Amino acid sequence: MVAFATNSLLCRLALGQGLIDASSFASVRIVAGAAMLWLIMLLRRQPKKSARTDLRATAMLLTYMVFFAFAYRSLGAGTGALILFGAVQLTMFARALQSGEHFSLPSWAGFILAVGGLVYLVLPGVTAPDPVGALLMAVAGVAWGFYSLLGRGAVDALGATARNFALAVPPALIVSLIFMGDFTATPHGLLLAALSGAIASGCGYVIWYAALPGLTATRAATVQLTVPVIAALGGAVILSEQITPRLLIASLATLGGVAIVLTRRAAKATAR
Repeated sequence: MVAFATNSLLCRLALGQGLIDASSFASVRIVAGAAMLWLIMLLRRQPKKSARTDLRATAMLLTYMVFFAFAYRSLGAGTGALILFGAVQLTMFARALQSGEHFSLPSWAGFILAVGGLVYLVLPGVTAPDPVGALLMAVAGVAWGFYSLLGRGAVDALGATARNFALAVPPALIVSLIFMGDFTATPHGLLLAALSGAIASGCGYVIWYAALPGLTATRAATVQLTVPVIAALGGAVILSEQITPRLLIASLATLGGVAIVLTRRAAKATAR
C-alpha cells in the first residue's frame, strides 16, 4: 500500500514542480513498469501459463495511467488518492449491483455515505480541488476499477499485468506525441517517472500479488483503505500539503462508507 501511495507522491512531486509534463510522465512510467515486470518474469523461473490477450484491460490500464498523470497537474497527493480510491471502489460496487448482488440497508447507507464524501470534497469552495483535475482523477479511478474487474479471472495475474504494460507502451508514446507541444523533461522528472513505473508500480504489483493468496477478497479491499491516508500523510510531510478540514471530513465519509459496505458484504458471504 505504501508503494501504491508513493505513485501519487512521485507524480505530484514531478508535475507540481514542472519537472516533466503529464504525458511524458505517463509514458515513462509505463515503459519503466513494463521493463521491470518483464525482468521479474524472466527471473522468477516459473513455467509460463497460457493466457489470452485482453485489449480491453490494456485500454483501461492506459486510460488510468494517462488520466492519473494529467489529474496531478492540479490536485494534491492526498486529494487525488482519495478521489481515485473512491472512484475505484464505487465502480466495483456498482458492477456488483449490476450483476444482481443485493445490498442490505447498511450497505446502501455506506454506499451513499461514500458517494456523499466524494461529492462534498469537490463542492465549490475555497478549499475545493480543481474541478477538471477531480474529473480526470475520477475517470482514472473508474478505469482502474474496470481494469481490476477484468483481471479477476486471470490465470497468471503478474504475467497478465506485464503483458498489459508492454501493450500499453505504443499508445502511450502516441499520446506523448499528441501533447508534444507541452513537452518538458528534466533528468529529475524522468527519474521520478521511472521510479513510479519500475518501483512503485512494477515492484508494488509483485508484492501485492504475492500477498493476495493470503488475503480474502474483503481483506484485500479493506487494506486498500490505507492508501489515501498514506498519500495524504506523505503529501503533508514530503510536499508540505495541507490536510484541510474538507479533505479530512471527506476522507472519513468516503473511507468509512466503503468500510461499511465491505464489512456487510463479508458478513453476508460468511453467513452463506
